[in-house]
Amino acid sequence: MSSNKKYWKSEAELSANDAMIETLKQNEFVSEIPTGEFLADKEALSSSSTNRRDFLKYVGFSTAAASLAACEGPVVKSIPYVVQPEQIIPGVANFYATTIANGYDFASILVKTREGRPIKVENNTDASVKANANARVQASVLSLYDSNRLQGPTSNGEAVSWSVIDNAVKAQLAASKASGKKVVFLTQTYASPSTSKLVSEFAAAQGNISHITYDAVSEDAALSAFEALTGERALADYHFDKAAVIVSFGADFLGDWHGGGYDAGYAKGRVPHAHQMSKHFQFESNMTLSGAAADKRVPANTAQQAQALAALYDILSSGTTSVALPDTMMAAVKAAAKAITNAGSASVVVTGIESVAAQTLVLAINQMIKSAAFDMAAPRYVRQGNTAAVQSLISEMEAGEVAMLVTDGVNPVYTLANGAQFKAALTNVPLSLAFSTMPNETTAAVQHVGAASHYLESWGDVSVKKGHYSLTQPTIKELFDTRQFQTALMSWSGVEGSYYDYIKAHWESSVLGTATWNKALHDGVFVSTAAATVAVNTLDALGAAQTLKAMTAPEMELVLYTKIGMGDGQEANNPWLQEFPDPITRVSWDNYATVS
Repeated sequence: MSSNKKYWKSEAELSANDAMIETLKQNEFVSEIPTGEFLADKEALSSSSTNRRDFLKYVGFSTAAASLAACEGPVVKSIPYVVQPEQIIPGVANFYATTIANGYDFASILVKTREGRPIKVENNTDASVKANANARVQASVLSLYDSNRLQGPTSNGEAVSWSVIDNAVKAQLAASKASGKKVVFLTQTYASPSTSKLVSEFAAAQGNISHITYDAVSEDAALSAFEALTGERALADYHFDKAAVIVSFGADFLGDWHGGGYDAGYAKGRVPHAHQMSKHFQFESNMTLSGAAADKRVPANTAQQAQALAALYDILSSGTTSVALPDTMMAAVKAAAKAITNAGSASVVVTGIESVAAQTLVLAINQMIKSAAFDMAAPRYVRQGNTAAVQSLISEMEAGEVAMLVTDGVNPVYTLANGAQFKAALTNVPLSLAFSTMPNETTAAVQHVGAASHYLESWGDVSVKKGHYSLTQPTIKELFDTRQFQTALMSWSGVEGSYYDYIKAHWESSVLGTATWNKALHDGVFVSTAAATVAVNTLDALGAAQTLKAMTAPEMELVLYTKIGMGDGQEANNPWLQEFPDPITRVSWDNYATVS
């Protein structure tokens, strides 16, 4: 279809008989300025009679002529809907319920879209698990449009089609099955029932598959302690709105501790009611959001926090303790113990100390006081990383026991403390493939790179907490030639249909019961009515306390922590988060060290 639109460059063009315009049309540039002739010849340059005013005239005319030639506006053709969808009205926003689950942040959200483009993220208030849409979740919509995103698969640095990747993987799967060597999937925490089922089916068919979960910010000690208590690798949940007394040892539960989302419950308990509100004791090294909100904040290094926790257990269980602490710190421990004794089951103790003994002792204390805020029947699945398994993988790669490594949503070359060792071990793996939305240190080290879809372009499901489910649905068609890891896995195993079909079939057979798929997809969340059961084992609280008492502090201690805005760093390319002021120090666009 041709266009007869014309653009005028000036008002003079409106006059059809303007002689100047006609002259310019025929010969826009009268003659080229012979700059080379006199600038290259010193004698000609010195004898030139061209003054400054004439020179500026030449330059001015050339600039004006070039600008005039560039003024033609583009012709943009808009194609209207032949049959406009009923739910899309230009200028009126649509909202879709979905879930972010990037391995660090998990939240049920509502995404605001205009004409098919996501523009805003908010909390899904229908979600029973209030995993908050924090600053990172709010800013994640910007990462969808990041021009630095990986835009297609590559092999040895060259752009290829997905069929090239698929053929290489299938060939290596066959070779590894014949040789008996391992195929390892190293992934982020999915907390996805459908993904777990898909990987299990793939492993059963292939026979030599190992799936290892890796968290850049590990909660391995808490997971191991809870596994010893219940037999399930998960995190205990807490209801701070039910606690009249809260005692924390290094747990920033108003920040990202155990996946975050505890601020709403805490706020409910901090509203004066009948002249009472929760009492909060905080023992910590670095000033945190939780410490800033506490009634009593006690600065303490990690060893002192551990010893104070052991002293609290001693006082609650036997009334006395042999732990030696500074007088002010011991006074705070005794005050916390007295408050817990008075409040009884309306108390809760939490810790962020990365020690199995500390995590075990906290679980034992909450059991001992029968804490109403302590929930082990319906734990959280937002962290699943296994540090020992990751280190074992490195040893196996070094020994040449791994035939293929596929990573998804992780950057171990950068985030592992021994990332250089991991990178060197990769050279012993015949085929390495990394799925990622952004280029990083790991994508630079592997042979093949799979450009992964953004969560706003993807299908998925999540179980943040036992019995509580949510769905991820795309709010826009893939902007680039990207693919989900789950879709690739289905292709490699020959599973028919799309990942959407797979999720729907799994939910209708194993999750929804009498509920409907369309209702769950509309709401974005679903809560199972099946009763949660848990088997409880006996913990060695006394042994854990003795381990903590033996901890000693070095002369100087380095404490690493996650920034409220940046989290685990996977959104480091997001300028909204870089300019986000730290709520404690108000510092943005920079990092720093604090000394205590």
